[in-house]
Amino acid sequence: MTKRLSIFPLPGAILFPGLQLPLHIFEPRYRELVGSALAKDRLIAMIQPQRGGENAPLYEVGCVGRIGDVEALEDGRYNIVLEGEARFRMLRELDVTTAFRQIEAELIDDPEDEVLSSVERAAFEFEAKRFAAMQGYSVDWDSVERLDDETLINGVAQIIPFDSAAKQALLEAPDLSERCELMIQLMQFFALRDDGDEIVTLQ
Repeated sequence: MTKRLSIFPLPGAILFPGLQLPLHIFEPRYRELVGSALAKDRLIAMIQPQRGGENAPLYEVGCVGRIGDVEALEDGRYNIVLEGEARFRMLRELDVTTAFRQIEAELIDDPEDEVLSSVERAAFEFEAKRFAAMQGYSVDWDSVERLDDETLINGVAQIIPFDSAAKQALLEAPDLSERCELMIQLMQFFALRDDGDEIVTLQ
């Protein structure tokens, strides 16, 4: 199934189905994007550009979000919360007259209610705790342990401060098990100490 999508190309920001992404919209073209979405289907497609600059080429996979909460500010800015609905694969960029970019894409039919094996879950939690301790993050691990596998893996993938290419690889992973394994590898890689003193930075 192909679909015409209005996109918000934002480096370092990914969205997963079933999760939320808060955004502060201030650029005129993206204010226009939000206004257009609110007037139509409330859908905005999040996708990362491959580099900086105007009209930079895009990565192939992104996620469609539906505007949930919205706050329209007096000066034209918006605070919105996108609720992830489905990943998509871009087919082509369209020639448009709007200030924001649009693409033709096909939606990806992800499996529902994916689960990890107990060994995969335990390996992820072990590595996540080690990574968090090295980075100095404060985490409520009791709450983490109560999350279902999908919310845990996709939620961490969405917020963890890896670089854009690493986050894109997580988004493109075909299933939860492979995303979990890739996240473990990335946490091990990015948590390496440089000469035993400094932690490798992520951005």
